[in-house]
Amino acid sequence: MSVIDIKIPSPGESIAEVQIATWFVNTGDYVEKNQEIAELESDKATLTLIANDSGEITILAQDGETVDVGSVACTIDTSVKATKKPDSPVTIEKTKEAASAKPQEEIVIEETGSDIKITPVAKEVLKEKGISTQEFLSKLQRITSKDVDTVLAYSVNNEQPASTSLSKERESETKKMSPLRKKLGQRLVQVKNQTAMLTTFNEVNMKAVIDLRNKHKAAFQEKFGVKLGFMSFFTKAASIALQYHPNINAMIDDDEIVSFNYTDIGIAVQTPKGLMVPIVRDVDKKTLAETELGIAEMATKARNAKISLDEMSGGTFTITNGGVFGSLLSTPILNPPQSGILGMHNIVERPIAENGEVVIRPMMYVALSYDHRLVDGRDSVGFLVRLKELIENPERMLLNGIDPTEKLILA
Repeated sequence: MSVIDIKIPSPGESIAEVQIATWFVNTGDYVEKNQEIAELESDKATLTLIANDSGEITILAQDGETVDVGSVACTIDTSVKATKKPDSPVTIEKTKEAASAKPQEEIVIEETGSDIKITPVAKEVLKEKGISTQEFLSKLQRITSKDVDTVLAYSVNNEQPASTSLSKERESETKKMSPLRKKLGQRLVQVKNQTAMLTTFNEVNMKAVIDLRNKHKAAFQEKFGVKLGFMSFFTKAASIALQYHPNINAMIDDDEIVSFNYTDIGIAVQTPKGLMVPIVRDVDKKTLAETELGIAEMATKARNAKISLDEMSGGTFTITNGGVFGSLLSTPILNPPQSGILGMHNIVERPIAENGEVVIRPMMYVALSYDHRLVDGRDSVGFLVRLKELIENPERMLLNGIDPTEKLILA
């Protein structure tokens, strides 16, 4: 018998413990080498636990348990061999398609040993997840009135489950705060207590960027494989504006000021695990397309819990976009130890004065929160004015913020 230990990997040198978020397998299951078997959460990042070899797994640390880095999470008995080769994803998919293609009345329902029956499609999904029918049923330990209302509503109209707002049962749920959420809360309180945070505002006419995006979005997606969004315009514009106001691209380290001649910009991303801020490096050297690709890559990694600690470390400035959730105006909180954060908001058509006339334009409020210990009002206001000029005249980004007509005439 050959048993190997699977130990908790280190997400970073400053992290001593992690929390077992979810096991993807159960004790007694057969796992393949390099298979993802669990998801781990630290106060800075989420990572996966990988099986180092094939065999039968025995879980030692349970879901929700906090364990030390380097401790044994599970063992694998490599002497146990697979009795049946797992179905490939293609085979499973074909089975699903075949089952779904049958008329509903022709689908054979498997008996489960109780009054509950399972369709072939559901059975294949469970097999794909590595869960037996009985194991799944054993997890159904309690049925609430909400579950009953949902099932009955679905059975009646065979459409989306109806709202359970009519349920008379009042329930509450208590669960342990994740390390990531706990660390986020600590950092937010730290910002309030240890910085002189202030916020200044401006508004931006989005018409030029919207027209430019509508004109080129199809060609952009065809060439680069991603959609052209507004975030890349603001990220590039912020990078240029920071070069004109370097104090915002700096930070305080005890009694010293650390300045940077590059712009590594963090993009706040809402994920199922909480707020994460992956970094797009060297935005000052990137084209608009390269910036958009970098944002898309980092956001996808963050949402899929594939982001590394290094990819969230070392930013010099941050951008957060509450507008995607409908926010009209907000005061974003600094991402320490940075000295500035830009808040984007919802685009709303509003009447404005333009060339002596009242016109309707798509407008966005922008907010800059900054550490007043390092950044003065002149820099904060000037940064937003520069950003506004670049968004309303995006062609200036080609010349690092310089008006092309000025360059043509005065060069």
